[in-house]
Order: sequence, then structure tokens, then C-alpha cells
Amino acid sequence: MLKELRIENFAIIHQLELKFEPGLTTFTGETGAGKSILLDAIEALIGGRAETGMIRSDVERANLEALFSMPPDHKQEIIQLLDSEGLYEGEPNILLNREIRREGRNIARINGRVVNVSLMKELGAYLVDIHGQSEHLSLLTVRQHLQLLDRFADDRAALDEYQQSYHVLKATQQELKDLRQAEQDAARMSDLLNYQIQEIDAAKLRVGEEDELREELSRLANAEKLSSLAKQAYSLLEEDSPETPAINSMLGQVVSAVRALANIDKSLEPLADQCENISSLSSDTSRDLQNYLEAIEYNPKRLEQTENRLALINTLKRKYGENEQAILDFAEKARLQLNRITNAEERIGELEALEAAQLAETARKALTLSEARKSAAAAMGGQVERELADLHMAGARFAVDMQFKAVESGLPLDDGSQVKFDERGIDQVEFLIAPNPGEGLKPLVKIASGGETSRLMLALKNVLAKADTIPTLIFDEIDQGIGGRIGAMVGEKLWQLGNRHQVLCVTHLPQLAAYGNHHYHVYKQVQDGRTMTKVEELTADRRRVELALMFGGDSEANQSAAQEALDSAEMRKKEFINLL
Repeated sequence: MLKELRIENFAIIHQLELKFEPGLTTFTGETGAGKSILLDAIEALIGGRAETGMIRSDVERANLEALFSMPPDHKQEIIQLLDSEGLYEGEPNILLNREIRREGRNIARINGRVVNVSLMKELGAYLVDIHGQSEHLSLLTVRQHLQLLDRFADDRAALDEYQQSYHVLKATQQELKDLRQAEQDAARMSDLLNYQIQEIDAAKLRVGEEDELREELSRLANAEKLSSLAKQAYSLLEEDSPETPAINSMLGQVVSAVRALANIDKSLEPLADQCENISSLSSDTSRDLQNYLEAIEYNPKRLEQTENRLALINTLKRKYGENEQAILDFAEKARLQLNRITNAEERIGELEALEAAQLAETARKALTLSEARKSAAAAMGGQVERELADLHMAGARFAVDMQFKAVESGLPLDDGSQVKFDERGIDQVEFLIAPNPGEGLKPLVKIASGGETSRLMLALKNVLAKADTIPTLIFDEIDQGIGGRIGAMVGEKLWQLGNRHQVLCVTHLPQLAAYGNHHYHVYKQVQDGRTMTKVEELTADRRRVELALMFGGDSEANQSAAQEALDSAEMRKKEFINLL
């Protein structure tokens, strides 16, 4: 349930804070006063559009905030959704915030933490159901009719059973499709896969081989230079010349001199040891250089072999993967695919038998679901007709048309027919209506007028109310196309909805507004040269004056009509409660 709403700098609203209670809450006021702006704010808070044009002029941002109590019917789903995003804090309330910035960036928050608008929209679907001035036109979308029927039928268990079988069947059919396609291309694919496997196997790749080859190639290609540099270093260390003695010879002289010093001055013994270590290391370096020189080979044949091997590896990389491991993995996958193609005929036979069994199982569950819908459709038609009679459409007939659509390669039924099926089942559902006695039933989408559609939507809402688990229902001018003659009955129906839901309604009909448990007057006021929307909760005399103005003016006759509307509403409420 919506508990609190705070709006700042949104459209012509400067600052506004409202608290809401259960039951029916009505909003009245002149056209353009800002009634629908309140609903736009709520819609933005549950993931609806939030454009920069909604920001009040001369400010940089608008801020919207709403506090909801967690609906019991969806508590587990909401906790799971919030917990998956680290947003659940163990509190019974949910705080939604939407900040709209003029530079174009919007920030959505749940429980104070920034989230994607898509998450806010997913959460909002559990909290609020909004029917705007043309939202009832969703009834004119035939694909919505099946969902409405399912809500009334409360056939979730049967639908889940069917959908489970449907998805298993679809997985089997997809595997069959892939295998049959592979079988058609089997010869071509077998040759290709065999070639790829043989090419990779023939190369006898080893992981890490390329790096080793590149190092060897560098040595082979630079053998002359490496030899020259090594000889130069070795000569400096070991070979004396008339001009310059060898480094190792000079180091030997250094060691003798420092050791002689240490014999006299014992404090120099560490230095003598250090000099001996240096001389020893230099001698080791000489031996290592000599060994390196002996290992260097001028081998043009090996150089060519190394270059060819690297070229082969590069060719395989271009075809099969970025390194040796990726190439070997490709070969393994090719073997699996080749084995699958080789055994495709046997597997296809297994899958065809499995598909036949799954088709029968899916058909059985589809028919079970269809029977549940047929029973519900008959009950739904009768209940909607009674609601329409209350709404001054006596004699109107309503029915749910259910048919199967024959198609090739559809779901086979026991009678040998094949019918279209999808995730929702095999039923093609459409609402039919005959608004006036004596007329035949025809598709709702073709004949319902605006006023009739509004009343039909309200009738359906009342019929579906017990199955509808969304706690807050919002109606923006549901009285569109409805005259004052039936406004009281519409108000009564909305009030009845308010016994099971929180209902917010924007209306221009005083007869409807009289049924509100709570009544807010929305008006515009100019302050400091700026127009802004104000909202005032009406009670007692102030409410009667508002209804009188809605009847046409604050005259004695209209005051009397207003009081009569309030008294009549109270009387009807008591009669309804006594019947419970």
C-alpha cells in the first residue's frame, strides 16, 4: 500500500507531501489543476517515464519519493528481488526515490541505494496498477484477454505444469532440428572435421612450444653476433696483450695485494675475502662464456626448420585459435562434433520417440488447462454481465470466446487434429460483447464505445479483484465517457474495490467523489508570480462545498444535491456491509 508521497519541483508542484490510507481516495479539482500530475509522479516512481520537461521551470532537478508497505501477497517475491541486489534491509516498508535532472540524467533509488530503472519497474509491478485516461484501451488488445482470463481462473498451477512440459518439449525439438540439419550437411561436415582434426594432430603441438621456438630462432639467426660478443667478453677476462693484461690476471694481483694487507692489518680480512669472491666469480664467468661459445652453432638447416615450424604454428593459429592450447581445444571439440554427426541417426531416432511422448504429455496438460479456462470463462461472463447491469448496461451480454487454431505441425490432440500452441497453451481467447439487448455477440475491439469500454474495464476490475493481488489501484478519470447518471454506481464499485485494495481515483463526477473514504481537492495558486499546485484534504462542510461546486456552483440547490450524494453513498455503503 502507498503510505506517503513527496513531490518537489515536479511540473507545477513546488513542494507537496501526502499521506494515504486504505480504501478509496478521490482527487477532484478543475481541469489543469494538477490532479493527473500526482499520478504521473507515482508512475515515474515505479519505473515510468521521467523526462526533463517534467522539471519545474527555473530549477535544476525534481525529486520524487514514495513509501510503500510491503504487500503480503508478494512479500516473498519482493524480498527475493531486493535481496538479490543487496537492497533488503529486513524492514516492512519500501522507499522509492526518483531524481530527474535537467542535464538529462535520472537517478533511481530503492531504500536509498542507486538502482537501474528496470529494477524499479520490476518492483513497481508488485505495488501499483495504474489505469490512465486511455489505459482501459488495453482491453482492446486481444492478446491481453487470455491473461485476464487466467487471472480470473486462478489457474497458475495448471499453467505452470503445462509450461514446464512445453519448455522441455521445445528443448527436445531444438536438438532434433539441429541434428537433422547436421545430418543433411553430414558428408560435407565430416570431411571438413576430419581434415581439421588430422591437420592439428599431424602438427603434434605442445603447449609452450612457440615461445621456445622463438627463443631458439633468435639465437640461430644471431649466432655470428652472439659469438663475437661472447668472444670479446672472454678475451677481456682471460687473454693478456702487451698493452692490457687480462682482467682475471689483474684481479689475481688485487687479491694478492689485499691479502698481504690483511696479514698485517687483521681488520682488512673481510675485504680480502670479498676480493677473492670477486676473482672467483670472474673465473666462473669465463668458464660460462667458454661453454656458451662452444654451444653456439652456425646451423642454417636448423634455422630453416625452426622458421618453418613457427610458420606452421602461425597458420594453425589463424585457423583454429590464438595459441597452442586453443588449437588443441578446437581439435577436441571437432572430435566431439564428428562423433555426434556419426551417431546422429541413432540419436535422432531416440529424440523422435522422446518428442512423441512429450507432445502427448504437453497436449494432455494443455487440455487440462483449457478445461479450467472454459469453466472460468462461463463464470466470468455471468459475473461481468451482473456488474454491467449495475453500471446501467442492463441487457448487455459478455462472453469469452475460446477456440483452437488448426495449423500444420502443431500440437496433436486425441481427435487427430493439430493446433497452434505456445507458452500460454492452445487457447485463442477473445472477449465478446453485445452492449444492447437483441444484438449478437461481437468482438469487443470492434464495437465498444469509450464509455462502454470504461464501464467494462471497471466491471472486469471488480470481477478480478479477488484474484488481483496488486495492493494499490490507480484510476485517472475512469469516468471519461460516463455521464452523471451512472456516476454513483461507478463510485460504489470503486468503493467496493477499496475494501480489498487501496484505490486512488481522479474524477470530475461528484456522484463518484461522494463515495471516497478520503477526498482531496487539487487546485492552483499563484504565489510570488508563480503558479503552483496545492492539495487539501476535505472533510465535512468543506467536502460538501466541493461537491456542490462540481454540481455547478455553491448554490443552495447544489449544496442540497451534494449532501444528498454523500448521504446516498453512506447508505449504499452500509447496505453493502450488512450483506457481507
